[in-house]
Amino acid sequence: MREIVDPAATWVAQERRFALAVLVSSQASSPRELGAAMIVDAEGVVFGNVSAGCVDGDVHGLCLRSIDTGEATRVRYGISDETAFEAGLSCGGIIEVLVLPVLPGTPAASAISDLHAAILRREPCSLGVVTAGSASGALLFAREGEDVDPPADHALALTDPGIRAALASDLERLRTDAHALTLRYGTDVDAIEILGLPFPHAPRLIIIGAVEFSVALTRLGAASGFEVTVCDPRDAFATPARFPGAHEIVHAWPNDYLAHTPIDERTAICVLTHDPRFDVPALALALRSPAGYVGAMGSRRTHDDRARRLAEAGVTDAETERLRSPIGLALGGRTPEQTALSILAEIVMVRSGGRGGPLRDATGPVHPALTSPEEPERRPGADEGIACAPSARTIVSSARQPR
Repeated sequence: MREIVDPAATWVAQERRFALAVLVSSQASSPRELGAAMIVDAEGVVFGNVSAGCVDGDVHGLCLRSIDTGEATRVRYGISDETAFEAGLSCGGIIEVLVLPVLPGTPAASAISDLHAAILRREPCSLGVVTAGSASGALLFAREGEDVDPPADHALALTDPGIRAALASDLERLRTDAHALTLRYGTDVDAIEILGLPFPHAPRLIIIGAVEFSVALTRLGAASGFEVTVCDPRDAFATPARFPGAHEIVHAWPNDYLAHTPIDERTAICVLTHDPRFDVPALALALRSPAGYVGAMGSRRTHDDRARRLAEAGVTDAETERLRSPIGLALGGRTPEQTALSILAEIVMVRSGGRGGPLRDATGPVHPALTSPEEPERRPGADEGIACAPSARTIVSSARQPR
């Protein structure tokens, strides 16, 4: 959903009427992750998508209807013999999409504004999308360490202090796990289902050396959701004009910078220089940090020389084993852009636990499920929800939104 937050917040500020569609459940194969989102305004202008295109046209029409009716609607898409390609998924999967109106002055509009402001301030936060129950279509915004403030007149279940405390705890956990999760609360008629979407700090990509490969990697990294820092003591080379996509440009010796900047397991550090004065001190710190990825550019001969220098600097063999060098996957590219692509591909592979081979040579789902949509995490007493046979499109539920 992160990719549509900026335009959605702009529309809220303009008091534009629009609808938000969110992928809230998927079974078998699905091209998009839970929480993938689309927004459509009353003129039909669209940002984002909830599939690879196979059902987006139908969802677009549902969004326009939601704007007119003020109703939230949950629909299921799949394959049926009669209508396999009308509005269904050619991949054979089953997805459910929640479409809800976002109208000026409504709680949904306020939640989007609050979410956007928190992201701009780099504050970890969460968004709960109520996907089933009396509150279906509500958006629940939560900052780190704060309770959830449910919209008025939306859900009896959310007024229960125990459920609100459990929801706040679960949303806090989501920010740590960084994965969407479906949760159920309450009993009988008051039961609600919530898709929790975490918005943690963006992962950091620290690039050492203001070289042409760094320019390309900065562009790709920023486009892929990383917060990019370029560090080089040479201020003539590390400039905003060369690195417009960088969040931060640091003119300092890399080892001095790495010794004081926050680094965690979601941080990737790429050393793209060929100067031992930069490389060795920076890598010695990087390899001893909690960074989840550390890579260095250079030939195999350069790597052997660098490993020797690191050993002389006191870096152990186990620490050096963490080093991805020569950096990147063997894609065969030569240009700065192609090299940057191979580096970013390796970072994604390491972060996601992938193997990096061709998908055609693999078996099993293309996109393994992070959570099971068929068995949401449940609180005691939760109801069993609604089930229906897969078809091209099935209306699962519909609820009018408060204005």
